[in-house]
Amino acid sequence: MESRIEFSIERSWSRETSRPSLHQTQHQFSRMMSDDKPDAFRNVSRKPGLQIWTINNMQMAPVPAQGFGNFFEGDCYIVLYVSQSIDIHYWIGKTSSQDEQGSAAIYVTQLDEFLGGSPVQHREVQGCESPRFRSYFKNGLIYKKGGVASGFHHVDTNVYNVLRLLHVKGRKHVTATEVEVSWNSFNNGDIFLLDVGKAIVQWNGPQSNRREKLKAVLLAQDIRDRERGGRAQIGVVEGGDERDSPELMNVMTTVLGQKPAQLKPATADDQPNLAQNNSVRLYHGNLVVQEVATQPLTQDLLRSGDCYILDQKGSSVMVWKGKHASQEERREALNRAVGYIKAKNYPPSTSVEVMSEGGESAMFKHLFKSWREKGQTQGLGATYSVGKIAKVEQVKFNVMELHARPDLAAQQRMVDDASGDIKVWRIENLELAEVDPSTYGQFYGGDCYLVLYSYQRSHQLQHILYMWQGRHATTDEITACAYQAVNIDNKYNGAPVQVRVVMGKEPRHFLAIFKGKLLIFEGGTGRPGAVNPNPAARLFQVRGTSEMNTKATEVPSRASSLNTNDVFLLKTDHKCYLWYGKGCNGDERVMGRAISDVLSRQDKQVVMEGQEPAEFWVALGGKAPYASDKRLQTEEPRHSPRLFECSNQTGQFRMTEVDDFDQSDLDEEDVMLLDTWEEIFLWVGKLANQAETKEAWNSAQEYLRFHPAGRDPDTPIIFIKQGYEPLTFTGWFNAWDPHKWSGGNSYEELKKKLNDAESLAQITVGLNITTVDKGPSRVSEGSYRAPGGPMSSPPSGSGTYVNPKLLINQDPSDLPDGVDPTQKEDYLSDVDFENLLGTTRLDFHRLPKWRQNDLKKKAGLF
Repeated sequence: MESRIEFSIERSWSRETSRPSLHQTQHQFSRMMSDDKPDAFRNVSRKPGLQIWTINNMQMAPVPAQGFGNFFEGDCYIVLYVSQSIDIHYWIGKTSSQDEQGSAAIYVTQLDEFLGGSPVQHREVQGCESPRFRSYFKNGLIYKKGGVASGFHHVDTNVYNVLRLLHVKGRKHVTATEVEVSWNSFNNGDIFLLDVGKAIVQWNGPQSNRREKLKAVLLAQDIRDRERGGRAQIGVVEGGDERDSPELMNVMTTVLGQKPAQLKPATADDQPNLAQNNSVRLYHGNLVVQEVATQPLTQDLLRSGDCYILDQKGSSVMVWKGKHASQEERREALNRAVGYIKAKNYPPSTSVEVMSEGGESAMFKHLFKSWREKGQTQGLGATYSVGKIAKVEQVKFNVMELHARPDLAAQQRMVDDASGDIKVWRIENLELAEVDPSTYGQFYGGDCYLVLYSYQRSHQLQHILYMWQGRHATTDEITACAYQAVNIDNKYNGAPVQVRVVMGKEPRHFLAIFKGKLLIFEGGTGRPGAVNPNPAARLFQVRGTSEMNTKATEVPSRASSLNTNDVFLLKTDHKCYLWYGKGCNGDERVMGRAISDVLSRQDKQVVMEGQEPAEFWVALGGKAPYASDKRLQTEEPRHSPRLFECSNQTGQFRMTEVDDFDQSDLDEEDVMLLDTWEEIFLWVGKLANQAETKEAWNSAQEYLRFHPAGRDPDTPIIFIKQGYEPLTFTGWFNAWDPHKWSGGNSYEELKKKLNDAESLAQITVGLNITTVDKGPSRVSEGSYRAPGGPMSSPPSGSGTYVNPKLLINQDPSDLPDGVDPTQKEDYLSDVDFENLLGTTRLDFHRLPKWRQNDLKKKAGLF
């Protein structure tokens, strides 16, 4: 039934009447700069890497590499990342002006055209950045007060004229926001970095966790290396145990004053940025937008002559530009997305992506039931599909090549050449019962089995434990299978990789270990002495071209089950038929004959399609139509792998995506989900929460069940513990280091290095901390002068600042004792400072000297 949902986005362009709308601003700006476009982009490089510009006086001003990751809240930025694809982001600071936002949006559109129209465009709002954007800044984002108007142009290295306090939040995606340099800014749940130029002191809230502490240390090291040329000391203070760090607390109390007896309570972290959302709608139209379809979406809905909006229920909005859409439609795509968000009353922070046909993002493709690239060919020698008439092909494996090339192992889903050892158990009376090796490979739909596969890798014994669940097994048997798997896992000290296998969805390696003899019965049981149903005829469909990929699966013994592309075995009381469809090849026939010997020792009668004897059809209940179209091999859709941090802490399954991931993104305290489309990997860190680990299986099944592309809920799920990763997992990560977690990189080890006695001594010596003797109404004791920088006073509210009346328009001889007449502003409280000078202390010290003096003259402080 055709949808009638439609609405207008025309009015969304100009809701503000007191000033020009964003659309009008962009239109005027676009005309103004159209002739200057080549000049504006003269410094744009197409080489792989990151480039950043800020908008300064309607122009793109490049940001040096030392400043990457620092974003002023009053500014807008353009971020260009070139890799195998090209991504353009425009970042909107929370206090940036409408004009700056409009300028940035136009630059993004024109930069997209300059680069040939292939980049994916992203709109980023401060505090709600996309995983892709955050992936460029692995150590976190720093939000700084002010903007272009504050006089900021670049970041100088080796400059220690710094005094700031950074509030650090986040376990996976870290942000650090500049806050008032005061104990009033602290709370018990977060981490704070006191940056005084030559030293960075990290204070960990008593309720902060180990992962947050590690992320903060890495951020502090990044600031040291990037902004100070590596020449700054870092120390760590554990909140609640300050007495263990007297040298570092001396620095903190000198700058901040005495720590209050109580700090503010912990504040809740923001929710993970992405909830699994299975509500996806596709819209089409210009001023009037009409719904085209809901999930699961198919690629054929997208027509090259049009543009479309894909709405993931407000969590993200994507615009797809057909290659034959008009130039005006393509240019207006970003504006349309913003207008759509306003028309739907979505939050301004809603994620926006704009992409062209042929340049779709991985996330966009994952929202479709299937996706095919133009001219797509087979990849890395093998394909596999569970489609009704799909073919299965497999290259001959060289185990040494698999070990040397983990990426090939991952693509092939093969850890080795399947030449290892096998042991099989069946669940009987909820206990383990060993299976007779002569019957290995025969699985019954009324049973559950555990298959332990052991193999050598780098002279170390590795294990995979497959849990095969029959379609007709009872709930108790399936539960017992999982329970007994835990027992076997414990017996091998947690080393086995655990793989859930649902009947009919056997992964490639599982097929290979049975050497072409895998036979699956629809029902019944393999238990000794059990009486199974013995129908007059049984029909098995054979799929495979070699010992590495063949299985025979029982199907209903009806003519309609046949398929012209496959080999079938028909077993009756008196005879066994080998039926060869016209579309099967010689290799498939050879494997059909080999597996027929497992089913029956009787002589086999070969039957070619179209030459069936009458008794063949009688055994199947008579002739009937069946799948008889010869088709080319069906490929599994290609999708880029995606990594997620999993959490059930809010009571609702949520995921935080990690874009452009590598091994360092696997947190030891987390459960991570790697989706390679054909398989789901659950990786459990050795320090992961026990409750989340228990829920990991349910989380993975929920992820599949609610995936907007209508994923197969029986997709194999592979459970992996840290330190026991198979090649089929590590191959998805670039440059996997098997020794990464062997020592030296943990939070405790980094803290120990930073807090050694020699480093702490360098902090106290290098900072020139002094106590000045002053009268009761003079400058406070414990004042601190950053080396080469202005004196900084303790925070407001401690009763230690000078009354402004004693400073304004006073001769040096009339000033209180100890006050430097050239730095009167340093003796003002933060409130008095901003009232008199019209800016914050932090922004003031970023201004050129002449501008500082001008403000001081106006305030009577010069």
